[in-house]
Amino acid sequence: MAACAVASAALLRASGVPDRASAGAVLEQFRSSIWAEPLYAEFDLLQIPRRGPERVYHGRLWGSRNAGGPVTRFELGNGFAHHVLIQGGMEGHVWTSDGPGAGSPDEAALLAPMLPGLEMTPFDVQMPYLYWLDWNLARVDRIRGRQAYAFTFSPSGDFRAAAPGIRSVTAYLDAQYDALVQSEIAGPDGRVSKTLSLLELRKVGDRWIPKDVDVRNESTRDKTRLTFKAVALGFMGAPAAFDASQLGVSAAPPPRADITAISQ
Repeated sequence: MAACAVASAALLRASGVPDRASAGAVLEQFRSSIWAEPLYAEFDLLQIPRRGPERVYHGRLWGSRNAGGPVTRFELGNGFAHHVLIQGGMEGHVWTSDGPGAGSPDEAALLAPMLPGLEMTPFDVQMPYLYWLDWNLARVDRIRGRQAYAFTFSPSGDFRAAAPGIRSVTAYLDAQYDALVQSEIAGPDGRVSKTLSLLELRKVGDRWIPKDVDVRNESTRDKTRLTFKAVALGFMGAPAAFDASQLGVSAAPPPRADITAISQ
C-alpha cells in the first residue's frame, strides 16, 4: 500500500490524466484495499429529511474479505433485528433477514433503502460499479481540498435493464488513503440523482477510518448521514457472520475492551 501511495501521489502531481494502464493500477489497488484489514464498527444512521423531523437508527457492521472479494454484514434497527449481508466483487449478491433462519437472496434489495426512509442502500456499500468493464479515468480533480481520481463507470446492458435509473456512476478516489471521497449516480437524463460524500476521516491506530458519510437524494434533498462511533480493527468475526444460511442469527461483537471509540 505504501508503494502504491507514493506512485499515486506522483501521478497526481503529474500534469494531465494518467494513461489507462496506470489508472487501472490505481483502480485495482482501491478494489483490493476494501476490508483488506477486517473491521467491526458501531455507527449511527441519521435520516435528515428536507422537511420533517430527523430520526436516528443504530447499527453495527462486520467487514472482511473472502474468495469473492469484500463482504459486509449489517445489523440495523430496533434490537439490531434487520440483517443485511452484502457480497462485493465481480459476482455481487445481497441477502436480507428479519428473523431467525437463513437470509433470503434479494436482488431488489440492492437499490432499496437499508431501512425504510433512509437514502443509503446496499448499492452504496457494494459499489458494483468498481467492477464494470466500461470505465475511464475522466480527470484528476480536487474534492474537499484533496486531489482525487475521477473515474466514470457505465453499466452493462443487463444491469441497465434491471436498474434503468442508473446511467453511470462517477467515483472520486483518493488513492493516497484508499478512500472513496465522493460518488455521483447519474440518472437516465445524465443529471446527478444521488451523491455520496465522505465528510471526514479519523485515524485509529495506524489506519484512517471514515467518520462521517452523507448520502443525498438530489431530487428531494433528503439525506442520510452515516457516523462511525467505535471500531475494532483486525476483528475477523466468526465465519458464521458471513454465512447467508445463518444470517438470521445475531453475530457476536468483539469484547468491549477491543473496541475503540472514535472521538467526536
